Amino acid sequence: MISGFRPTPGRYSGAHRAYCGVWRFHRAPKCSFHTDGRTRVSNFWIPTGGISKKIQGEKEDVNDLLVRGGFLRQAYSGIFHMLPLGLRVQDKLERLIDKHMRSVGASKVSLSSISSQELWEKSGRLGEGSEVFRFHDRRESRFLLAPTHEEEITTLVGSLAKSYRDLPLRVYQISRKYRDEPRPRQGLLRGREFIMKDLYTFDCSVEEALKTYTSVKAAYTRLFNDLKIPYLVAAADSGNMGGNLSHEFHVPSSKGEDTVISCTSCDSIYNGELADGKTHEFGDNDSRQASQASGFDTGEVSSEAAPTISTGLWMAISKDKRTLLRVWYPKFSMQGATQEPVEREVNSHAVKSVANAADIDLDLSVENPLEQWAAEVKSNKASSLYCVVDLYDSQVRVYKRPPLSDLLQQAGCKAEDVDYSMLDRFPGTNKGLSLIKVQDGDKCAKCAQGLVKTHTAIELGHTFHLGTRYSDVLQASVMVDQSASGNSETQVVPMQMGCHGIGVSRMITAVADSLADSKGLNWPRAVAPFEAVVVPAKGLEEDAVKIYDALTSDPTSPVDVILDDRDKQMGWKLGDADLIGYPVIIVVGKGWKKEQTLEVQCRQLDNLRENVPLEKLSGFVRSLLGRL
Repeated sequence: MISGFRPTPGRYSGAHRAYCGVWRFHRAPKCSFHTDGRTRVSNFWIPTGGISKKIQGEKEDVNDLLVRGGFLRQAYSGIFHMLPLGLRVQDKLERLIDKHMRSVGASKVSLSSISSQELWEKSGRLGEGSEVFRFHDRRESRFLLAPTHEEEITTLVGSLAKSYRDLPLRVYQISRKYRDEPRPRQGLLRGREFIMKDLYTFDCSVEEALKTYTSVKAAYTRLFNDLKIPYLVAAADSGNMGGNLSHEFHVPSSKGEDTVISCTSCDSIYNGELADGKTHEFGDNDSRQASQASGFDTGEVSSEAAPTISTGLWMAISKDKRTLLRVWYPKFSMQGATQEPVEREVNSHAVKSVANAADIDLDLSVENPLEQWAAEVKSNKASSLYCVVDLYDSQVRVYKRPPLSDLLQQAGCKAEDVDYSMLDRFPGTNKGLSLIKVQDGDKCAKCAQGLVKTHTAIELGHTFHLGTRYSDVLQASVMVDQSASGNSETQVVPMQMGCHGIGVSRMITAVADSLADSKGLNWPRAVAPFEAVVVPAKGLEEDAVKIYDALTSDPTSPVDVILDDRDKQMGWKLGDADLIGYPVIIVVGKGWKKEQTLEVQCRQLDNLRENVPLEKLSGFVRSLLGRL
């Protein structure tokens, strides 16, 4: 300020007053931040206020809870920003994963999110990657945003490991992945950008690779045990990842997109996608005979009349639109010891398995296969490559003359213009076809003793034994000494690989969903943003500081606690604590004023509420956390 100048209040504009330093005439805003090193809500960005519950009195959707609780916000469709509370949950989950990855001797790496389209073409996966984000740089080089890193890690390890002495090797990363998801939904459960942990293992023999697989699967089991939520380990389909051995770790949830099937008698647990289309429970003819004896079948059909109500028709079309596949299945079949008729649905995974064995490449996404097939026939009647294939489930009889007239009329062609074939046995075997979905109460196909139970579930982890699926095509090989077998020469062999993933982002939502209740979120201790919160009534803020210090004073096992020092009413802060889902809530209120006791609340332990004196508080809270 100019020497001798003394501004007069109200004489200058706001901008001029600011320039001239007139702020000394105005009271500076009170700073809400503390610098005493304690973790306080006032120092921590938790934007929870101002968002109302959509439906009062009902359990809230977990994604809405995560938004209202201040954990995340949606930026765009399928893309989310993690806020401080959400990031603390994510960080704790990552540290838990790090612990269990160290237990199998894995080293942590960080691979680039950008990969080469050419590399993915070598592995044969780019054609399958309709959900891959692709782009060109300014030099027209072709890249993509990696949804997974098998190609990159195989190339990297293949360039560095040349001898069997360099193996076994286990490397993992926790990184952002990208998928151009056509229909993002359920918040973090199916997004376009997500956090994933992927572990890649490299061994020089199948035997060693299978030992590695077993050890990683055991580490996953320990990790899920630490979360203390219900989960299922299911045999699974490897899909386009390759290999023939894989397991999935699922959390039962109505939001899930997978169906997991378990038995009440044996240890059979598997993903419904494993349905191979073969009969397993009965002999070659027993299944059909049992169905016919029940009366729930088509009966003796010798005309082209429409089937009875007991037989259903389901259709699909090949990707080239030249083959129409029709599935004849029982609309009803008997179930369990009571032999009650149960309505059935076609299992598309079983149908696809049969079609693949018959060299038919189906497109199961087409909603009107008959119309598309008929239009294709009409557009090129001269071609002789159009086909109709009928599949017959083992519980229905085969038509003596297939009903073709309606579809031929719709396609505007004659029977001799279409190549017709039928299958009532799995190609290359004498096994009948099992083409319907398993339902609760069906007899277990593995042990034939127990009954099956179906679970809608969210897949959180997946372990794959890949074999040489990638190391063969990307030339990741090592020299192996043959002297132990009496051969003095060395041999070059492709590395045996494994891939083991955990969906970190979706685990946040799945874990939250498994424990949430009508009051809000309810985190397990392992990943809770804070283990406990101290909530003081107005006028007891200084006492709350002493209580906070008592909980954090033990350097060997301090409680991860936060102090809610906001200038809000006690009821509002307690409701907010329930919404956020702290495992333990310590209330500094009437009991403290009257008897110097604190009310400790824990919803996960039967809504526990107990008054505890300060000298016993730390031990009591630690005992509660030890049970969570």
